[in-house]
Amino acid sequence: MVQFLRFFFGFWSILFLISAYLQWNDPDPEVWISIYVFAAIMSALAAFERYFIPVLITTAMAGLLGGLYFFPASVGDWIQQEWQQADLSMKTLSMEEARESFALLFISIVMGLAAYTGWRKKVLRKDRG
Repeated sequence: MVQFLRFFFGFWSILFLISAYLQWNDPDPEVWISIYVFAAIMSALAAFERYFIPVLITTAMAGLLGGLYFFPASVGDWIQQEWQQADLSMKTLSMEEARESFALLFISIVMGLAAYTGWRKKVLRKDRG
């Protein structure tokens, strides 16, 4: 299980770094590069079994709230817009907010899993000792 978690969090760390790199052409790159790099660092730490549980919980909750705030009114309409334009450029503000919403939700899920994993490890260690 430890090997799987190391791979899982390592994979997300790399994915978050790639996402940070792709933000250079974003309208607000400093915000999103910072968010993705922070998520990459926290994921990398989790891959090495270093869990800062309060930080992970705070990040997961902030990501969830931000994701829900920017969540598109109609996911179907957003997907249809994405398919119609056939490239990754941002055509409308609603498309940008929908993408940001899903990014924050992914970050929230990964940070939440890292917090749970760290908490579970702490509980198991406490029960043994």
